[in-house]
Amino acid sequence: MAEPPMSCDCFVSLPPGCRDDHVIFGKNSDRPRDEVQEVAYYPAAAHAAGSMLQCTYMEIAQVEQTHAVILSKPAWMWGAEMGANDQGVCIGNEAVWTREPVASGDALLGMDLVRLGLERGDSAWAALTAITGLLEQHQQGGQCKEDPNPFSYHSTFLLVDRNEAWVLETAGKLWVAQKVTEGVKNISNQLTIGTEISAEHPHLRRVAQREGWWDGETEFNFSQVFSLEDPPARMELAKKRYKGGTELMQQHEGSVTAEVMMSILRDKPSGICMDSGGFCTTGSMVSVLPRDCSRPCVHFFTATPDPSRSIFKPFIFSDCSTPVLRVVSPQFGPDDPIWEEPRFQSQVDRRHDLYKAHQEALNNMETNPDKGSSVFETLKELECQCLRDISASLSSTSEERPPVDLPCGCRTVFLLPVWPSLTHHTCLTPFHR
Repeated sequence: MAEPPMSCDCFVSLPPGCRDDHVIFGKNSDRPRDEVQEVAYYPAAAHAAGSMLQCTYMEIAQVEQTHAVILSKPAWMWGAEMGANDQGVCIGNEAVWTREPVASGDALLGMDLVRLGLERGDSAWAALTAITGLLEQHQQGGQCKEDPNPFSYHSTFLLVDRNEAWVLETAGKLWVAQKVTEGVKNISNQLTIGTEISAEHPHLRRVAQREGWWDGETEFNFSQVFSLEDPPARMELAKKRYKGGTELMQQHEGSVTAEVMMSILRDKPSGICMDSGGFCTTGSMVSVLPRDCSRPCVHFFTATPDPSRSIFKPFIFSDCSTPVLRVVSPQFGPDDPIWEEPRFQSQVDRRHDLYKAHQEALNNMETNPDKGSSVFETLKELECQCLRDISASLSSTSEERPPVDLPCGCRTVFLLPVWPSLTHHTCLTPFHR
């Protein structure tokens, strides 16, 4: 019997696919089951001309100005699985394997490119341009999990802002992109762009023809030309998830909200919420991007594994945004196994406080299921109430909307699933007056 597909999934709904005049983004990050995903905030910054930036494995030239970002990221790497910036841009990526070989040695991870796109792009298209420029300079590759066994891949990306979305699919330095301006779209671990190409690498078709993958006469279909003839089993299995995600989005087309997106990320039968073998959904994100720029974007993160057993916590960029240490993993400096040669020969405990509390809560829920269910339902109701309050605030007129932009219930704290009482609480950021 084939294992369920092991992959990530990204989703976007643009009007008229949404109930409101918002763009809704969502992603489940499926990673090795014991990998800790932290939620980290980095403020906007100015950088000296000529300064360098250390990414996961390599240094690159820094730009003079970077945007503030909130990232859901594997704690051991510099890059991120998904995140948002203070310009209303969201990005998530997926692993793919193509006819182009993955670069050997150190290069930029796809996750590094997610973070770089967010730090450098003030729109989805600007972030895409930043990523493709970096691909041209530095390539992509490198070890993609905290393990001595080799595992590397290329990436596809979903880049979203308040007005549009872009699907970016890569094969080494080569790339192709498709613009999405309305309706619903999802990506998984496979190439999906066929003949509907909005932008591409200038040498894409020349390389395909030179390698004998395309005859230069028939209509150019990127997914057909660059997909492997004998793809890894994980890519074949991911087709089921991609189909399941498409069906779920189509079922809700015209009525997608943050709540709907969260329900899709929590869906077990489709495999979108994944828990199989050595992989599981280790972090989840949903973002609401109002078309009206006077209204704030709201980003929700679990910061814990398995969204069906986690609560989404809200974050809004503000002048007072600061890191929340309870969802940031400990740092190990030069003693981190990533700097060993060879790498990852040892393990360290990267669990942040919320991750530990979540593990304790799940263990206690199994030993005392009745009490556990009651606590979890209470937390789910708090999540629902916060979603209702945020929705009401984003839908209100400027005269009705308080200066804080969000109701009091969501302004101060948002309870996290900590056993055994509801007195332990924190938030990803306060919503300030």
